[in-house]
Amino acid sequence: MVLSHGGEPWRSAGRVEHKTTEWVLELAPDDKSRAAGLALGSERVWSGAGRGGPGVAWGVCADGDGPPHRTTVDTNVPDYRCSCRREESPCRHVLGLLLLLASDARVLGRVQEPPAWAARRPADRRGRAAAEAPPGPAAAEGPASREAARRADRRAERITGGTRELEQRLTDLLRGGLAEVDRPGYGLWEETAARMVDAQAPGLANRVRDLGSLPASGPGWPARLLEECALLHLLDSGWLGRDRLPGPLAATVRRRVGLTASAEGPAVRDRWLVLAQYDVPDGRIVTRRIWLYGTESARTALLLSYGAPGRAPAHALPVGAVVDAEVTPFSGGGGLRAELGPRYGEPVVTAAPPPGGTTAEAVAAYGRALRDDPWLDAWPVTLSDVIPAPSGDGWRLVGAADASALPIAPSALSRPGLWKLVALSGGGPLTVFGECGHRGFDPLAAWPPETSDDAGASAAVALA
Repeated sequence: MVLSHGGEPWRSAGRVEHKTTEWVLELAPDDKSRAAGLALGSERVWSGAGRGGPGVAWGVCADGDGPPHRTTVDTNVPDYRCSCRREESPCRHVLGLLLLLASDARVLGRVQEPPAWAARRPADRRGRAAAEAPPGPAAAEGPASREAARRADRRAERITGGTRELEQRLTDLLRGGLAEVDRPGYGLWEETAARMVDAQAPGLANRVRDLGSLPASGPGWPARLLEECALLHLLDSGWLGRDRLPGPLAATVRRRVGLTASAEGPAVRDRWLVLAQYDVPDGRIVTRRIWLYGTESARTALLLSYGAPGRAPAHALPVGAVVDAEVTPFSGGGGLRAELGPRYGEPVVTAAPPPGGTTAEAVAAYGRALRDDPWLDAWPVTLSDVIPAPSGDGWRLVGAADASALPIAPSALSRPGLWKLVALSGGGPLTVFGECGHRGFDPLAAWPPETSDDAGASAAVALA
């Protein structure tokens, strides 16, 4: 069968709370502060750093700008303090310390009591917050929550202004025709992307930059450009009309424009088979994508972790291993993205592949997923009994039983993983996991036929 999230509620096992790198970057008041914070997200620039429990950390940062700065963070209140006394809040030192804490809290050492300079003011702030907040459920509406709501409203207003400006630019582009787009020095894309960054809509900015690469993508680029402009217009319209959208689709729109969300759904504990792991450079950040399959729940989950400059992403799981753990899903995006929670024991190596389906079922699964997320580039699927075969200038996967075929995505043709796949097959059928989308199928892992757990080692071969 084809892997999917199913759509039913996940078995509850409590809520996972964790501040991610993505969450920290959203706190930055502007793009300049975000870039400066990324540069300070490494333990090399911190001394006397430590942590006092979940969300609490301190350190002294020497960034070459005058004397070292004492910085404390407490995401529980929240409370962010720094001796640099800059007007923007949070400052780059706070962002750097939060990034360090989010990427891997263990680099700050074991939990300990903070020094006097770090303990005094956060403790006072917690006391004031408790005194100002009324008892009971209304405590959630305290000063910190009201400030967070005001900050969210201001950002939403900026994004709305950005989407309206983007709509006008798309209209001008189509009225003027596409002839100018292919000329050297055409600067609309970078200028427009910069405006979307100013509007705090990084998702829109990334899509605009992608438009800029299409004129150099070969024959047929005008049609591809029009398709992407239509999807961008659809995203703008979705944001401007988000109050009228169903809840899951509205959450997808918010995520696509660049707003982050927390893992809020009920958690599920399962034995998760690690299907694939690969890194994607994104500017100065490295994004790690890990695909999991629940052997009991038959669900697919995507873990995302981020590495600040000079640091590897937090999560690393061996392909083909089974991990007993809890994961908590995010809203929107087809219910795939999840946050890794507590793990129970060490990963166990297995040679058993996940259940798979045909190439026709894979395409149908991607089509259904587009109903929930029209901007989805690909959908995770497992194909069983397929044979890699050359096809013109490329390759395709052919079903051994029904001879149905699925082209391999052009982006995968230049990777060594394709030749691993061909060698592993040897002309025979095998099981392949990957991402199926409008550009074709991108193979990420494969299992040869006739494997069993008796081998004592993982038969999974990573292709990414």
